[in-house]
Amino acid sequence: MQPELYLSYSSAFVIGLLGSTHCLGMCGGISASLSMALPVGKGFRLRQTLLLIAFNFGRIGSYALIATLVALLSTQAASQWRWAGLLLMTIAGLLLIFMGLSMGQWWQGIRFVERVGTPVWKALSPLTKRFIPVNNAGQALALGALWGWLPCGLVYSTLGWAALQPTVPAAALTMFFFGLGTLPSMLATGYAANWIRGIKSNQGFRKISGVLLILFGLWTLPFQTLLMH
Repeated sequence: MQPELYLSYSSAFVIGLLGSTHCLGMCGGISASLSMALPVGKGFRLRQTLLLIAFNFGRIGSYALIATLVALLSTQAASQWRWAGLLLMTIAGLLLIFMGLSMGQWWQGIRFVERVGTPVWKALSPLTKRFIPVNNAGQALALGALWGWLPCGLVYSTLGWAALQPTVPAAALTMFFFGLGTLPSMLATGYAANWIRGIKSNQGFRKISGVLLILFGLWTLPFQTLLMH
């Protein structure tokens, strides 16, 4: 494995961690509802944990699948046309900057980007009703796999970065590690919902996360590449 990919995977994890408050707004409600649907009693905590893990790994699996589909096109384009790689870097950087501005609540232009995935979500969202209420881990996994296609600016921002990877498996792993970064907050929705809501509404945390995402975006922009050529 190339050394620079380790940085990409760890950075993707950090992006997921920083953007977790956005994830709570998009997916936190459905994740928390899995716990509330369970009857309290013996084995409740174990069943709760299994459902939350299944749902979230279904969601993360969809992220990896989407990255695979995108990378099948992007890696081929980048190998044939040099300008395609620069274009992908620019798009990836701008999306991260837009997401940072949204996280910091300075500008919500990322919502226009989220509309790109609306047609796909309209086609898939009716299928989610088949798995609600969730009674077992299999239903939770399937629901999470569908929920992973929900239009999300943070996912699209990281997806643009994943498209820069030199291989399809590397792109899928980038999104997988991004998903792992969102996992702690998403799992916590079932255990400490009030505490998580406090983090979500903390303006300082949101602004710091927004600034860091913007820095990630600026770092991704192909300034150095253009200067070298």
